[in-house]
Amino acid sequence: MTAHVVTKRRLRMWSGYLVGLILGATVWQLVGMHTSSQTFVPLAATLTRLRQLVADGTLPTALWTSFRSYLVGMAIALVLGAFCGLLLARRRLLRTAFEPYVMALYATPMVALIPFLLAMLGFGFWPKVVVIVVFAFFPVLLNTQRGAQSIAPELLDVARCYRSSEWDVWRHVIVPYTLPFLTTGVRQSLARGLVGMIAADYFLSSDGLGSLLITSSERFDTAEMLAVTLTITVIGLVLMAIGRLAESYFARWRVGE
Repeated sequence: MTAHVVTKRRLRMWSGYLVGLILGATVWQLVGMHTSSQTFVPLAATLTRLRQLVADGTLPTALWTSFRSYLVGMAIALVLGAFCGLLLARRRLLRTAFEPYVMALYATPMVALIPFLLAMLGFGFWPKVVVIVVFAFFPVLLNTQRGAQSIAPELLDVARCYRSSEWDVWRHVIVPYTLPFLTTGVRQSLARGLVGMIAADYFLSSDGLGSLLITSSERFDTAEMLAVTLTITVIGLVLMAIGRLAESYFARWRVGE
C-alpha cells in the first residue's frame, strides 16, 4: 500500500470524524435552543459553564479527586488481572476450581456490589479504589487467560526441547504471546474503570466528578451537569483511543507485521 493511498484514507477518516462532530454540535445547539433550560441547554451555554468550572477550580479539584483513585485502582486491576489470567491459564486445577466464580462475578452487575462494599469497608479513598478494581479487573483477567490458553502447543514443545525452565517459558513464550490479548483487556478495562469511578463517587464520596453531577442535578443546574458529563465523555474517548493504539501496536507486533 503506497503512502499516497494511506494518506488519502487517513484524510477521509478524519474528515468523517470532523463532519460527525460538527453535525452533533449543531444538533445539540438547536435542540437546546428549543428546550427548557431545566431540561436541556445549548452547547454554547454548556461550554460557557465548563469554562467557569475550570476558572474557579471546581472542575480541576473534582478531576484530581476522582482520577487519583482511578489511577491507583486501574494499576491494581491491570497487574492483578494479568497475573490471575496467566495463572488460571497455566494451572488447570485452579481454572477448574475458580472459573465458575469468575464467570458468575463477571455476569453480576457491579453497581449492585457497591452497597455491600460500603457496609464492609466504609467511605474514603481505598473503598473507591476497591470499586474501581472490581469494575476493571475481569476484562483483563479473561482476555489474558484466553490469550495464554490459545498459545500453539508447538511453541511450548520447542521451549521444552531446549530444556527451558517454567520461568523461561513464561518469560519468552507465554507473556510475549499474551500481550496483544492483554492490551485488548486493558482497552475494555479503561472504560469500565471510568464507570466504576463515577459509581464510586456517587455512593462513597462527597467530592469528585460523581458528587459534582449529584449536586448540579439537585440544583437543576443543567448546564453544569452537561459540562461535567461532556468532560467525562471526552476523557473516556481519549482513554479508549490510547487503549486502541496500544492494542493495534501489539497486535501488529504479534503477527510480525
